[in-house]
Amino acid sequence: MLLKNAFLRPFSVHWWNSFTVVIPKEIRRTLRIREGDPLEIFTDKEGQVILKKYSPIGELGEFAKEYAESLHQSSGHITCISDKDTIIAVSGASKRDFLEKQISSELEKVLEEKQPYLAKTSTDKKVTILLDQNDKKFSSEVIVPIIAEGDTIGSVIFLSMDPNAKMGELESKLAQSAAGFLGKQMEQ
Repeated sequence: MLLKNAFLRPFSVHWWNSFTVVIPKEIRRTLRIREGDPLEIFTDKEGQVILKKYSPIGELGEFAKEYAESLHQSSGHITCISDKDTIIAVSGASKRDFLEKQISSELEKVLEEKQPYLAKTSTDKKVTILLDQNDKKFSSEVIVPIIAEGDTIGSVIFLSMDPNAKMGELESKLAQSAAGFLGKQMEQ
């Protein structure tokens, strides 16, 4: 993501017992960087320094895609796996509509609570999944945070657009099992 020149200003670098980079507030807000978020540091051919948010769950890239496919085949529901910022794997729906799309602040709050969220039927309150969801409403949802070493690193999400679909204990347990497995994989 390129930032406008208004954001490009010097920022401080400090050497103490460890390397500390202070990133201006505007850039932190734009890139949704929170205190303690891990960053990857690269240099390009011209010697420019590139900072990129590090996604622990993103390391599972291809595995997460295959796991989402397996979960979709088992559940029959749209299945997404996210990190703390974007959808990293999807099955059962258009990848163009979900993959690498930014998650909503509402979904972020669910992840922060570290508790499963279940909207069983079309009458239950739903969580907006994507930042720019364009009023696409799902009739039922299951959202389970992926937790590794006590920290939320992402989520497993089941979605249905079928107004007659009802998600319940089976879908909830399946998503919890998947999230637990992914969390354990990240701890190894």
